[in-house]
Formats: sequence, structure tokens, C-alpha cells
Amino acid sequence: MTDHGPSRVGIPWIRRMLARDAAQPHRASTPLELFFDLCFVVAVSQAAGRLHHALVEQHVGAGVLGYLMVFFAIWWAWVNFSAFASAYDTDDGLYRVTTMVQIAGALVLASGVPAALDSRDFTVITAGYVIMRLALVAQWLRAARSDPPRRTCAQRFAVGITLVQVGWVVRLLLPGAWGMVGFAVLVVAEVAIPVWAERAGPTTWHPEHLAERFGLFTLIVLGEVVLAATTAIQEGLAEGEHVGALLGLAAAGIVIVFSMWWLYFDDPTPRPLTSLGLTLTWAYGHYPIFASVAAVGAGLEVAVAFDTRRTGLDPLTAGWATAVPVAVFVLVVWLLEIRPRPGVAPLNLAYPLVALAVLVSPWTHAPIHVTAVLLAALVITSTVVKGRSARAADLA
Repeated sequence: MTDHGPSRVGIPWIRRMLARDAAQPHRASTPLELFFDLCFVVAVSQAAGRLHHALVEQHVGAGVLGYLMVFFAIWWAWVNFSAFASAYDTDDGLYRVTTMVQIAGALVLASGVPAALDSRDFTVITAGYVIMRLALVAQWLRAARSDPPRRTCAQRFAVGITLVQVGWVVRLLLPGAWGMVGFAVLVVAEVAIPVWAERAGPTTWHPEHLAERFGLFTLIVLGEVVLAATTAIQEGLAEGEHVGALLGLAAAGIVIVFSMWWLYFDDPTPRPLTSLGLTLTWAYGHYPIFASVAAVGAGLEVAVAFDTRRTGLDPLTAGWATAVPVAVFVLVVWLLEIRPRPGVAPLNLAYPLVALAVLVSPWTHAPIHVTAVLLAALVITSTVVKGRSARAADLA
């Protein structure tokens, strides 16, 4: 039995949590989902900001590793909420309160990001993560009670998530290298839970809705990049020096962000996620997309610090702070969105070549500007090739 969605007449405190209709037309993101995203971006901003500071202070290895660890918690908690909401959003009072507990957990997580990245103290960030995940367990138990056809699946989610949260708490007691081993084991356990649970009977996520959710969060993170880069350039201009360099950097940064938006959203129709395998590939593939987009903001801030002589980073490392996340973004967009498409063979060469050229750009005297030109050229090439492919399909 499925539900077409919450009633539009009033919001009751509790209603039966039936599975949503996966074929419901015109399914859009709800105000609560959008509010969830906006609150989550606080954690994204904290992670990117601390990455910037670590790079500027020349703690490159530790900063990048800590950033990737923190971003896993942000990404995975967001993905799990979005998938559950796509299948079981009742929009009643109890659902709203439970979701707000998850939001509160995200804010706790965000407050723990500086300690996690600066001193490897993951106590607060683990507390925030566990709050979010256990609130989701409550949602799954509620779904298990109300939706008998998918009860086993919901129970597996609840049991698996609970056991792994115990593991995260225990990990805080592990010393040094054992803590990293524990982190790796728990990451594998986390991402394996949906595979194990969905085998008992897949949940009814909405294909277009879920694809739209990933796109909207990518859009919000891109907005955070614009804010971070703008703030850094404003601070540089306030000093009254290097004005020409900063204005050129601002123009190149705008081209980079606009090009990333164009490459990701080039297809106006969200890709429908019509199978478990495709959905998991899409969800897991968005970890490097979300993380790389946010890291571009940190990289542009590093470029500002380098041009204003506020960091001792060497030119290559400063250039790679932006080049590496841009290259990762281009490659993952290619793997997720371009390779599966028919009729765009030239792009299967263009995207990897541009990613490689971006990685080489720090050997030039203006890596940010070169990256901007490369991305703009890729946008033009992609638009032309896809346009020709569409016209050929119309004539066929």
C-alpha cells in the first residue's frame, strides 16, 4: 500500500507512515527538506573554512584528511535523510519534530568541525552525527510499524544504523592509528547498510524527486563557494593592495563557479533513478561532487591568500588547492552524467582531457585563470555536442 502524499488541509500531529507513491507526478522538494539543506550547509561551510585555514597554514596532508573525514559525516547523514524522506515523508507533526532533531544534530556536528580538523578531537562531531542517525532510526522504526510490506527492510535499516552508531562512540576510545582503522571499518559498514536492507524489499523512493534533491544540494553548496570566495576577495581588497590581481582572480573564480553549475545542470531534466544500483551509484558518486565543490571555495580562498602574500605555500600547492577539486568534479560529473549518455562520444575524451589539463595548470603562472578558460571551453564543447546529439535524435 502506498500513499500519494500528505494532506493539504491542516497538519495533524501523527498519521500512518505509509510508503509514498514512487510514480506520483510533479513531486517537488518540501519546505522542510529545503530548510534541512540550508541548515546542513552550515556544516559544509565550517568544513570548507577549516580546510582553507589548514592549507594556508601549510598543514596540507592533515587538513585534507580531516576534511574528507568530516565531509563523510555531512554527506552520509544528508543522503540518508533525503532517501528516507523521498519514500516516507508524512509531513505530520511527529515527522517534523524528528527531522528537526536531525537538524539540531547537524548544528552540533558543525560546531565540532574546528576541533576535529585542528586537533583531531572528534567528540563533538561524533555526538552530532549520532544524534542525526539515531533520530533517523526512530523514523525507520515508525515506518516498520506502519508499512508491513517493507517492514523487514525498515527493521534492517534501524538495526544496522544503531549498531554502527555504537561503533562510532567506541571509536572515540581508540588510540592513534587504531582510530583511523576504526573509521575506515565504520565507513564501509555505513555504506553497506542500504545494500543489505534494500534486498529485503526496496523502499519507494521517488526517482525524479531524489535526483532533484541531489541537484538542489549541489546548488546550495555552489552558493557557499560564491560566498566564501567573495568574502576572501573583499578582505583582500580592504587592504588596498594587489587590487588588479584580486579583480582578475574574482573574474576567474566567477567563471569557474558558473562553469561548474553549467556542467552539472546542463540537462534541465533531473536524471530518474530507476533502480537500486543506479540510485546507490548516484548517491555514492555525490560524495566527491559535494566535497569537491565545497573544496573549490577553500581553494579560491587559498588563491586570494597567496596573491596577497598571506601564506607561505609554494605556488604549486597553492594552485592545486583549486585545481584538484575542480578536476575531481569534472571527472565525477563525466562518470555520472556523460558516459551513460548515447551520442556524445567526443565528450568522453573532452572531460578527462580537461580534468588532466586543470591538474597541470599550477605549473603555469596563472592557474586559476587557466582553469577558468579550460572550464569555459568545456562548457562550450559540451553544449555544442549535446545540441548536435539532440538534433540527430529529433531527426531519427
